[in-house]
Amino acid sequence: MKLALLTDIHANIQGFEACLEHARIRGADQIALLGDYVGYGADPVAVLERAMQLAGQGAWLIKGNHDAMAINPPLVPRTLGDSTAAWTHAQLSASHRAFLQKLPLIQQVDSVLLVHASPEAPQDWIYVYEETAACDSLDAVAETKGVHQVFVGHVHMQSLYQRDVTGLVQKVEIKPGIAYKLPPPGHWLATVGSCGQPRDGDVRAMYAIFDTGLQQITWYRVDYDYLEAASAIRSAGLPHWLAQRLEMGR
Repeated sequence: MKLALLTDIHANIQGFEACLEHARIRGADQIALLGDYVGYGADPVAVLERAMQLAGQGAWLIKGNHDAMAINPPLVPRTLGDSTAAWTHAQLSASHRAFLQKLPLIQQVDSVLLVHASPEAPQDWIYVYEETAACDSLDAVAETKGVHQVFVGHVHMQSLYQRDVTGLVQKVEIKPGIAYKLPPPGHWLATVGSCGQPRDGDVRAMYAIFDTGLQQITWYRVDYDYLEAASAIRSAGLPHWLAQRLEMGR
């Protein structure tokens, strides 16, 4: 099975569709969406309608923190993440919000564990930015029967953390487009990257494909019309700096 992993779409329908098409061309036969369908971007309805369609076709979906905020937006925005929650909430229908509400925070499918943030405490939205958080995440699933692969989103970066025979967890240098043969089950965690809001200075969308037969993962960067996505943000009356982030990959 070739499992396409997409996350942090952030109401960017252009980036979302580009990654889906890229995965289709490369033979992906299963899709997993790791949350944050909405927030920041201008097209939450289009993205959610597409996600709901994919769910009906058998895709695996989980909830992200921006999805939770869109259901119950904070009365007083305090963070950048809060900034578009109320606007997004108003765009969504009751059925959209009900769909998001029912999504799990964490899901195990066979040997694959999917979570938006850290499996250590999914509801706390912990960022897996470095080795300590990755170690805590791996420790949290060490006793979960059958879990061999852990995939997370939330950090908007593509990375691989590997635990060696001494128990030390290290970040492995990766490059997009290169297949990485994975270490023994239970000894690694991968962050997928964002297909809707890259933050590493590269405007291209991100996603990954995990080949369960070959036990290897390939991260991808995908060209898409980020200028159209940015223009849509401005046209929607959202803060201009959200459009500028897409134009700078930040």
